This record gives sequence, structure tokens and C-alpha cells, in this order.
Amino acid sequence: MSSPLVRPRASRADLLLLVASLSLSPSFVQARVKLITLPVRERVEIQLDNPGATLVEEERIVPLVKGANEVDFSWANTQIDPNTIVFRVISPEGGKKLDVKVVSVSYPPNEAALVWTVGSDDSGSARVRISYLLGNLTKSFNYRAVASHDEKSLDLSQYMRLQNFANEQYGSTELWAGFGERFSKPVGLNQTKEMLVERFKDVPIQKTYTCNPVEFDYLDRAQNKLRVPMHYVIKNDKDHHLGAAALPFGKVRIFIAGKGEHAEANTAFLGEDWGKFTPRDDEMRLYLGVAQDVVVKRTVDKNEQKKITGNLFDHEVILKYEIENFKKQPVRLDIVENVRAVRNELRGDNGRDVQWKLGSESTLKDPDPEHSTFDKLMFHVELPAADASGKAEKVTQKLHLVFKNEW
Repeated sequence: MSSPLVRPRASRADLLLLVASLSLSPSFVQARVKLITLPVRERVEIQLDNPGATLVEEERIVPLVKGANEVDFSWANTQIDPNTIVFRVISPEGGKKLDVKVVSVSYPPNEAALVWTVGSDDSGSARVRISYLLGNLTKSFNYRAVASHDEKSLDLSQYMRLQNFANEQYGSTELWAGFGERFSKPVGLNQTKEMLVERFKDVPIQKTYTCNPVEFDYLDRAQNKLRVPMHYVIKNDKDHHLGAAALPFGKVRIFIAGKGEHAEANTAFLGEDWGKFTPRDDEMRLYLGVAQDVVVKRTVDKNEQKKITGNLFDHEVILKYEIENFKKQPVRLDIVENVRAVRNELRGDNGRDVQWKLGSESTLKDPDPEHSTFDKLMFHVELPAADASGKAEKVTQKLHLVFKNEW
């Protein structure tokens, strides 16, 4: 004689344990007993380290009888991927030694459910773990950066926004973002919550002024004036109070603190930028706008070719930069040039790699080794502050390039 198997329907994934008592004697009568109280989740961990998939691991204490036990897992109306469900018996509970094994798994037809047959050599309880990938449970990151009034350092707060539209909810849950410490939070149904993950104090920064015609173009092409964007540059390493993990991609809201005793309370909003994914020992650059008080005029001062042999030429180019700093403090200007782009600008793109060298008339010397490559050069120019009347001293620099074996 047997009782029917009853599986309750719910919008969340629950374990329904059904115990079937077995006996080897001829008088054995098979029976299924439905538990009145479902086994609650003892532990849940949600791993958010993969941008394309969210891994959930939940553990429950399951009572077992000697013989075969059926464990029913259903996920109707949730975003659980049934192809990823894994069931494991972790360990016996209560100090009792049990030999527990998963014997088989079955799929009830036309149902969002799995039934595992679990064999036990004695009655007792066991901890089981069910793992699966869950859709529509996503994360994103954002930051709040508050620069000191002198713009020498900033406080960086990192937040994680969790959006749960998986039609499933969890109580106290261990969350792991893929870096840093795990932390416990409940994950509610159809809930969006933002959590402070980390706060980095007094992160040294460098404010940069950069002209790069390839990346930033001209502010006024008719007058040959280059656009000069400003950035806060953060180095993700231990020397800059960071470097424990990569900084994920996310929107950064940038503020600057006021003066005096209540500097943090008197912050001013500077703007927003998207912080790129920044591995350890790499840099994150936060855009602050275009400088109006640092003026750079770029012109071609020399553009000549000298025949070498046959149809081969050496092509000499001198780029001249006339620079004025109208700020009340000295600044450093970064001049960036792509040598291939310079060659293509003056000769056209012939598809060949560029052979080049710095010419003798170049006043820009010693490219920054960390930020320069074979065909991209960065030079630093120190600019004096404007005088008391606001008049800027004009600084002239030249970049002399010789392109070898052109035709």
C-alpha cells in the first residue's frame, strides 16, 4: 500500500524531502511519508565573480532513514538553469556516522523538478548541498570619489548594486563579488539594493593635463588649438593604498572637498565618468573636463623629404607646440603623439610599419618609459604659473621626427 507523492508548487526553490521506508523482509510494505516542515536553508552563498553567470550554493540538513530516501527539488517560476543543478551529500550531522550515497536521479515528466534517490546505511541526518546557476540576479559597481581640496588625494568608496529579478529570495546570504571579503546580506524578491563593499582612504592621485590629437582632437582646428582634457589618475597598487584586487568597471561620481574644518561636508560635484576595469598595478583615469586655462597650439614647422636611393626617402617633420598656462599655479602638461598617425597625416597611410627616430632639433626628450610604446610617445612639460596680472609665459617645444625609408 502506498501514499501518493505530493510536490507543492512555489515561486521559490524549496526542498521537499520524502522518506521511503524499505525492508528486505517479505512482509515489507513501501510507504512515503511527507514531512510537514520543509528543511530550511542552513547556508546560502551567492558567487558574483563571473559577469555572465551567478552561482548559488545552498545547504540544508536532511533527515534520513535506513534504506532509500527521495529528495525532491523543484524550481517552478524561478530563473534556475536546470542543466546546471548539482546535488552533493557533504557530511553526516549530529556526530553520527552514516554511509550516505546518491543512488540515482529522476526527472518527473512535465515538471520543473528533480528527484534524487539517496541511500543511507542507518537513520540520521546529513548536510546536502545543491548548486545551480541563477539568471536575472546581477551585479554592477559604482564609486564615489571625493578629492581633497588640494587635489593631492581622494577617498574612494566602492559600491555594489545587486538586482534580483530571478523570482527567488534568500535570507541571510553570503555574497562574494569575486574579490575582497565575503559579507552577509538578505536577498529579497524583486529587490535592488546597493551595498558599500570597500572604502579606500587618502588614495594619492595625480591631476593631469593631456593633449593628444589622435585621442582628444582639436579644440579649435582653424587656430590649431588642441583640446586639453583633465584627469585624476589613480594607480591601483599598495603604494597608493589600493592594489588588493582589481577595480571593476563602474560609474564614478567625482566630488571635491571644501576648505576648513567641515571640508567633507562642503563638497562640490565635479562630474561623472566611467572607470575602466583596472587590474592591479594599472591606472584608472577619471575625466574632469577640458582645461580652458591651459592653451596648446600645434603647428607643423618642418615637412621635408630627403632622397636616399631610388624611390626611398627620409621624411623629416618638426611639430611645434606653443603653450600657455593661465592658471595661478604651475602644472605639468603631457604631450602625446602617435608617430604612425603623424606619418599618415602628412604622407597618407601606405599600410607599412613606421621606421622612425627622434631628430636632433627635438626639444622634447626622454619619452615617459611607462606610458610610451614603439609608435606612441608621451612627453612631460613643466609649465610655470601665470603672473599676478594673469599673464602667461609662452613655452615653445618641438618634436623632431625622422621617418626612415619612406616612398
